Amino acid sequence: MRVSREKAAENRARVIAAASRLFREKGFNGVGVADIMQAADLTHGGFYGQFDSKEDLAAQACQAANATSAKVWQGIAEHAPDKPLQALVDHYLARKHRDKPATGCAFAALAIDAARQGENVRQVFTEGLMSLVDILAAAMPDGSKPQRRRQALAAMSELIGAVILARAVHDPVLSDDILSAARKDILATNTPPSD
Repeated sequence: MRVSREKAAENRARVIAAASRLFREKGFNGVGVADIMQAADLTHGGFYGQFDSKEDLAAQACQAANATSAKVWQGIAEHAPDKPLQALVDHYLARKHRDKPATGCAFAALAIDAARQGENVRQVFTEGLMSLVDILAAAMPDGSKPQRRRQALAAMSELIGAVILARAVHDPVLSDDILSAARKDILATNTPPSD
């Protein structure tokens, strides 16, 4: 039975959404094509009609996750015009983000895996990272454009690293302390002194 173009596009979107969630939850190697298709409530046979490979799907799933993150970040910054940096940091270093990797940032969930992936996935990671860095740089309260970019790169590294470590440790108090310490450090480092 032939599927309409609209239905095919809908099925493709479901597969990308399922893959995005599962990859962030279990890693690229922790989930197979069959698992993704089952999560999308589709048969395994339709996969290769929609994607060239699992890596192709991984790149598209990460691109979708990154686009969602950028949209959310932009909204957070716009809704906190007086303190966009604090709003972004508070959002990223929240317990909810730490505790739900499947719906969180692809960088905190997949950065280590992405380093071992092919060129397509790494390109998507680069582009996605830079879109978030641009939003973070615009949220920096002070400095020239190059200074704000440098500050944003450093803050982004600390944000991602803090979430990775907070998820990795077994001690919940230490996990909370990691998030809190990173929050305080980023805000203290990037807040100009008051007159």
